[in-house]
Amino acid sequence: MTAQLSEEAQKVIARVQEAEIAYLDLQFTDVTGIIKTVQIPARQLEQSFMHGTWFDGSAIEGFARIAESDMYLRPDAATFALLPWEQQEDKIGRLICDVYTPTGEPFAGDPRGVLKRALEVAQQMGYRYVVAPELEFFMFRQPLNIAALQTEDKNSYFDMSASDSHSVRRQISEALEAMGILVESGHHEVGWGQHELDFAPLDALQMADAVMTARLAVKSIAQAHGLFATFMPKPIPRVAGSGMHIHQVLHDAYNGTNCLMDSDDNYGLSTIGRAFLAGQLDHARAICAVLAPLVNSYKRLVAGLEAPVYVTWAQLNRSALIRVPRVRGEYPDSVRIELRCVDPSCNPYLALAVMVRAGLDGIARGLELPGAAEEELYSFNSRRRLLTTLPTSLHEALEALEQSDLVSDALGLNVFERFLEAKHLEWNEYALEVSPWELERYLTTY
Repeated sequence: MTAQLSEEAQKVIARVQEAEIAYLDLQFTDVTGIIKTVQIPARQLEQSFMHGTWFDGSAIEGFARIAESDMYLRPDAATFALLPWEQQEDKIGRLICDVYTPTGEPFAGDPRGVLKRALEVAQQMGYRYVVAPELEFFMFRQPLNIAALQTEDKNSYFDMSASDSHSVRRQISEALEAMGILVESGHHEVGWGQHELDFAPLDALQMADAVMTARLAVKSIAQAHGLFATFMPKPIPRVAGSGMHIHQVLHDAYNGTNCLMDSDDNYGLSTIGRAFLAGQLDHARAICAVLAPLVNSYKRLVAGLEAPVYVTWAQLNRSALIRVPRVRGEYPDSVRIELRCVDPSCNPYLALAVMVRAGLDGIARGLELPGAAEEELYSFNSRRRLLTTLPTSLHEALEALEQSDLVSDALGLNVFERFLEAKHLEWNEYALEVSPWELERYLTTY
């Protein structure tokens, strides 16, 4: 496990000493996308770079059996940042880590490693995968009353809030920028207490790191202001839920040009762009459990609230699964593909891995793109009956995932099996519960 101390690692050690940082949080994620942390004193940082930091993998969701529980974290020096919300008595820094086995091999069950492998496939095909998510979340008042959630404000889409939430959202953006993550814009969303942060494009691995960091920042800064932030897709019934629409671009790995673009096409899409989009449509049902991974996710993916239901694409229709937004005439190379079923509870490493592999499969197979669906499909009965739909429950999504060779290959057998195991358990627990709605509906009627 011993490694040479790289120039980048030496610079991080120097910065830690110069800034008098007391502790480093070594972060990684489990299969379900929850951040895990091992904290070390700053004096141990060089040792961690050289030899890794041990932890017990058997205690982590979906990570390892007892017999293979020894794991080591190897910090990625490029991810070093101060945690702006943790600078009280002691300064705390952050490093995102890759997970290794005692033999020095990358651990097959590490979600970050899954994305790295998917991006290697893209690189081998000559592409660089760049993404820009729109991260939505709700903020509620504390103390939290789950039976009667109280939003921090009662504003609506793009409203200028007179409440604390406007200031909190701005502080989150400033904290992320201090960590090297640029938020292009932020605004109030449709629901009361609902907000959105739109990120500047990054390479997919950097963006997955950024999404995990942003989720931590949102929760931490909201809590410091007496608020509770959640990325649960549908915390409030009968209103729009929280999504994480992801804008995608394939760049040529060598000259940086936008491979999705063809200015002669009506939608601005090249042959590669059309095949990439067709691949994501072809695998939409199979990858849905990774992109929308909770029982609750399928309470958001319903008709009428701008969430996608049908496996279609369009330019203007916001009920389509994938959009190709119009580009301004002076920026013809800004063609992008927006996938809209993703929600903010997903593991971004796994989500981006299956997304890029689905699109690349479309390119490799030369898939033909079906016609765009610009009409309002929720009320267009004659065509609607012929369209493929997204899964309507986590159970249905898992069935589609289990049948997919592409998802199994993209995730790797270790993560594929651990993810299915965790999610089947989640569904089974849900299926055994009796909800308040059922009691109110049936108890005295039957």
